[in-house]
Amino acid sequence: MAVIHVLEEILSNKIAAGEVVERCSSVVKELVENSIDAGSTEIIVELQESGTKEIKVIDNGKGMDKEDAILCFSRHATSKIQREEDLYRIGTLGFRGEALASIASVARVELSTSTGELGTIVKMEGGKLLSQEVGDSRKGTMITVSDLFYNTPARLKYLKSLYTELANVSEYMNRVALSHPEIRFVFKNDGKEILKTDGSGNLLKVIHFLYGASLAKKMIEVKASNSDYEVYGYISLPEVHRSNRNGMVTIVNGRIVRNMELNRVIKEGYHSYQPENRYPIVVLMITVDTSIVDVNIHPTKMDIKFGKQEELNTLVLSMIEEAISKKTLIPHISEPVKTPEKRTYEVQTLSFEEVREPEPELLLNPDIVSSEEIEEVEEVHEDVEEKLPPLYPVGLVHGTYIIAQNEKGMYLIDQHAAKERINYEKVKEKLEHPKKEQETLLFPITLEYPASEFVILKENFDLLREMNFEIEEFGTSSVIIKAHPIWIPSENIEENIRRILETVIHKEKNFDLPLFYDHVAATAACKMSIKANTNITMEEMENLLKDLQQCKNPFNCPHGRPTIVYYSIKDLEKMFKRSGF
Repeated sequence: MAVIHVLEEILSNKIAAGEVVERCSSVVKELVENSIDAGSTEIIVELQESGTKEIKVIDNGKGMDKEDAILCFSRHATSKIQREEDLYRIGTLGFRGEALASIASVARVELSTSTGELGTIVKMEGGKLLSQEVGDSRKGTMITVSDLFYNTPARLKYLKSLYTELANVSEYMNRVALSHPEIRFVFKNDGKEILKTDGSGNLLKVIHFLYGASLAKKMIEVKASNSDYEVYGYISLPEVHRSNRNGMVTIVNGRIVRNMELNRVIKEGYHSYQPENRYPIVVLMITVDTSIVDVNIHPTKMDIKFGKQEELNTLVLSMIEEAISKKTLIPHISEPVKTPEKRTYEVQTLSFEEVREPEPELLLNPDIVSSEEIEEVEEVHEDVEEKLPPLYPVGLVHGTYIIAQNEKGMYLIDQHAAKERINYEKVKEKLEHPKKEQETLLFPITLEYPASEFVILKENFDLLREMNFEIEEFGTSSVIIKAHPIWIPSENIEENIRRILETVIHKEKNFDLPLFYDHVAATAACKMSIKANTNITMEEMENLLKDLQQCKNPFNCPHGRPTIVYYSIKDLEKMFKRSGF
């Protein structure tokens, strides 16, 4: 007797719903994307009890005729692709033809739609057609989803609190509004308006609606392109950052996507401008030929693969670095500094980036690179516009903060952070342009590794030799070190060399020598710099400010903390309530 049989359509739709419809925000996402694909210029989303009781989406798109209004609830019924070739050039947000069938199988659904002629009203319950009636002729579609998961108790229990469900829907609505500034969005819960955009097509206006005026003023417009990609959007000044990646929004051909590699590159563009555990607010719109990207990876259609990822990485990284480098990044303290938050509900999401293990601490030889004897950077760009205006020190607070002034106002400089930046740039320059100096070991060092680690290390012999190590294979799963770069301190030499080799092994084939040198320079700069609560002379303050002015980035220490903040004369007079203010 045969034990394999074909599942009933309603049962298979319920199974599919487990992938497509996870919670209220999943339903909103699928319905709104259908409205966008229908050419809507206005989309209204109304929830009752955060969507657990009812979700209603109203649009002014092209609508459907009587036949399509019934057919759209069938599984794999779609108007967006017809042939296999279309799967490799997807230009719409939806294409699977699973969403409406999946939603209808776990809820009560009413669809009212019209192409501008006689309308159609379709009612579904648990995947079964209840009725089909004649409706009005208003062009567009209105779909109401009630009692989500009423017939799947386990899924119903999975729903979180009303606040959490609303937060998830709100997070999606914020992002879709950013991805389509040309569409007017209205979002309400229990009659209360949460979001409203004007559909003017102005991306900065949408950022203003979502984040407020104070943050919108701190966004930088960016634009770049190459033969494959066009990138446009806004990035926040480094002083604006958040504790999670929710503010990093990437949009590809109008689709909100997540790509771990792209997020890493965006974060790298802010390297040394922001603390490592903080993230910028970024909205990037990427336009690319649909044949270069693959969105058919996951039912949610948020994961994406780029055919030319490296070219995109280079374009985005250089764009961000260039935009930031052109700005004077001294925080202007006219009111208490607050990390901007969204006006609406916010939800914490899991990080999609890999968890990074702490790297071994790396030290520099103080006899080679010291705070007093570091060689000045040889290349001086005389025609580069001054990033930091001339500052004149007038005192020191608690042996930590230098008070300086000029005709514009008053400045506070963190002497440790400032000296750290100065040392960092000098040490990094020395590491990146070495003189091929080696120190030969009187007694060569032999290090043994597990076979898996030895293979990785052996593949990186050329890299280590480029770093001025004299390294060779020595027996089975062992290496011998006969000489090392001169910047490694001779004290505990074996342990220091082992730390560096462990770093290379940990990074495997993705080991990046410039990033490694960056890490070494940041570690060394911190240890070499003036500590807090250390009084320095007026002459030392003047020299420190002059050295800071010569830095490529005088505004942040290597770890992203600010080196300087600014109070204008007007701000000072307002604080002391002088005449005229």
